[in-house]
Amino acid sequence: MLSILVVAGLLIFAPARNGFRMQTVAPEESQSQETKSHDDIVLACPGRVEGQSEVINVGAGADGVLTAVLVQEGQQVKAGEVIALIDCREIESQIDEARALAERARQNRLRLLRGSRPEERRKAADETAVAEAQFKQAQLQHQRIAQLFKSAVVSKEELDKTARDLAVAEATLHATKNQETLVNAPPLPEELARADSEVALADGQARTAKARLDKCTVKAPLSGTILRTFLKSGESVSTVFPQPIISLADTSQIRVRAEVDERDVGRVYLGQSVIIMADAYPDKKFAGKVSRVGAAMGRKKVRTGDPAEKSDRDVLEVLIDLDETVTYLVVGYRTSVQFLNH
Repeated sequence: MLSILVVAGLLIFAPARNGFRMQTVAPEESQSQETKSHDDIVLACPGRVEGQSEVINVGAGADGVLTAVLVQEGQQVKAGEVIALIDCREIESQIDEARALAERARQNRLRLLRGSRPEERRKAADETAVAEAQFKQAQLQHQRIAQLFKSAVVSKEELDKTARDLAVAEATLHATKNQETLVNAPPLPEELARADSEVALADGQARTAKARLDKCTVKAPLSGTILRTFLKSGESVSTVFPQPIISLADTSQIRVRAEVDERDVGRVYLGQSVIIMADAYPDKKFAGKVSRVGAAMGRKKVRTGDPAEKSDRDVLEVLIDLDETVTYLVVGYRTSVQFLNH
């Protein structure tokens, strides 16, 4: 005969010597240790592994043909290290031309500040000295003829002739003095301003060409790991239709970016303990803490592949720093993220 008793909502049967015996078990004793641990999980969501920085695609700043890609995938680079070179020989010739124009403008300015040549200044001074001597001679001659005219020794015509000679000598002296002043005069303000502007324009053209040439050398914007190379030597690059040459990220510290459903946003906070799980490492659980909570909702980026996954809801991005350094989790790997209640 089979006896059935209902105890705390459980039907328990146990075999006995003459049949079955009933064994009563309390509900709390029927819970497994695994179920108790599940009580610590407040929510779970998908995530994706990334480095200390997001993935950065590095492109070209100038049009041309790649002459060399100097890095390989997985290589560590430092900020400012050259990673690719672009053929820009045309720009190099423009730099030489711009530098020549700048040097010519500077020399023109120096010549303007220096004024006339020393030979021209000496010539003007000599001409002034000759004119002064001629003027003095004409003046003395006129004075002597004037005295003789008073004594009625010479005619009025002779006096007029010396007066004319004196006037000519005086005019010549005045002209030579003006010429000497012009030769020794400093540059006009407007001439100096024009020379300064020409120098500034030429220097600016040289700097512009140099900046364009610098863009032909592609450098790493930060220290990190080369994740992928998209182009190789001989391929063309353009700023009109840009495409990345390489992608890199700072992988010195691995973190996880989780996408929390809009219904679960209230369960996430800074410093919250998190467990990260990856399908490739089923026996490992990676502990971490929430280091940043997003300030705006966005669309889902991490897809789990589940046909029943909802894609019409907004998510909040949450960054999680791992408690230990993990080198074998690659950037972009999808993970499962479990947020704990402590």
